[in-house]
Amino acid sequence: MKKKIVVMTLAFALWATAMTGLSAPTAHAAAPPTLSYGSTAPDVPDLQYRLKVLGYFNTDVTPFFGHVTKDSLVRFQQDYGLAADGVAGSQTWAMLKKVSVNKHELDLMARVIYGESRGEPYVGQVAVGAVVMNRLASTSFPNTVKGVIEQPRAFTAVDDGQYYLVPNKQAYLAALDAVRGYDPTNGALYYFNPDTATSAWIWTRTQTDKIGRHIFAV
Repeated sequence: MKKKIVVMTLAFALWATAMTGLSAPTAHAAAPPTLSYGSTAPDVPDLQYRLKVLGYFNTDVTPFFGHVTKDSLVRFQQDYGLAADGVAGSQTWAMLKKVSVNKHELDLMARVIYGESRGEPYVGQVAVGAVVMNRLASTSFPNTVKGVIEQPRAFTAVDDGQYYLVPNKQAYLAALDAVRGYDPTNGALYYFNPDTATSAWIWTRTQTDKIGRHIFAV
């Protein structure tokens, strides 16, 4: 019970900071610099936020790379098969960007989830976020959250403008669950509503599950 309370508290804190805009700034377009103990670069808050989303960094985001940041990073590196040196180099950044998000990317995740599935059960909303994360991990799709979500004709909500609605708390929590690895779709890369789908191609995909009104497939 204590662990569940801690997780929900972290989820609420991340949602609250996302809504107020008081969290880490958006990552730079250029490759982030190598960060290590003592660094004070603008990318330090981005690093901490990504670790915080995954539950490794459990204190306030700051511009300083101290002992807490290093210990959190080492645990992340150990869990993801990286050299556990406590240094955020190119390989660590590449992994973080595949399995976690910064504040802006969490906003995008929540927006596409809200736009695509706000009438679905909670697990169905997480499932939409899981598809985004599965595409991010696949070499067949763009390698950024923004690129995946805003790829032409990838998501109906982007095309019809529902993507630009203000997401609610549940959409943020669903995004966080998806980023943390909850995947009720069994690895799906696609989904569609069988009552409204007009593409013959989508029916050729191998279906993995049906959640709410959506069929998920690979």
